[in-house]
Amino acid sequence: MKIIPEILLEEYKKNFPLGLEEKFEALCDAEISNNSFSFYTSVASVFSSKIEGEEIELNSYINHKRFGIEFLPDYTKKIDDLYDAYSFAKSNFLDKKNISEAHKLLSKNIVAKQLQGKHRIQNMFITTDDGKIEYVATIPQEVNAEMNKFYEDVAHLLKMKLSFIEVFYFASFLHLVFVKIHPWNDGNGRTGRLLEKWFLSEKLGEKAWFIQSEKNYYQNHQLYYNNLRILGFEYESLDYSKALSFLKMLPQSLFL
Repeated sequence: MKIIPEILLEEYKKNFPLGLEEKFEALCDAEISNNSFSFYTSVASVFSSKIEGEEIELNSYINHKRFGIEFLPDYTKKIDDLYDAYSFAKSNFLDKKNISEAHKLLSKNIVAKQLQGKHRIQNMFITTDDGKIEYVATIPQEVNAEMNKFYEDVAHLLKMKLSFIEVFYFASFLHLVFVKIHPWNDGNGRTGRLLEKWFLSEKLGEKAWFIQSEKNYYQNHQLYYNNLRILGFEYESLDYSKALSFLKMLPQSLFL
């Protein structure tokens, strides 16, 4: 592996909840879904957007998307874009080209057109609400190199035969490492959460799209952010040995 750490895999296996594979196999689509509407894609899009500060309620979005009730465009457009990205991922292979295409879709109303699907060439700092820098992402000169390692690992993992537990481990780490590289000008969190589920679906099938991971992360968003912060202040000095608390969050999504 070029960039995805395996250092916590054995400890992760020891801490993996019992009976989770059975819970996964019991997942099924919602009754309200049909050929043109997915309830769980709506859940994913709404709660992933809410993590980023969007003021949107699930019931309102379902009324908009499923039943055609109109709202002001600003209320639904970013969530619609993310819904389109999830829909795209469901029918396309997880690779470098399609990750870029997914970002183009989800960032239509977030970044300028020339930046959609393109790695950033500027410095990237994550700041708190009061303006303090809490994380310094990969320097722009290294973004392409780090992302090429990431894409190589994705391709390698997709070819590997992995156990159910290993699939969850690597899905979480893909999410985590992607967010820490922070390759886009914006839309990194949304993409990271999509990639996690996209990888799960490639390895475990369509039931993966019914996991409410984005809802779990939103309901525990302070823990989610804390688990991201504890790895370190700068990309170059991240300590992935501290990532177990983050990795444990995805399996808990199956208990919702």
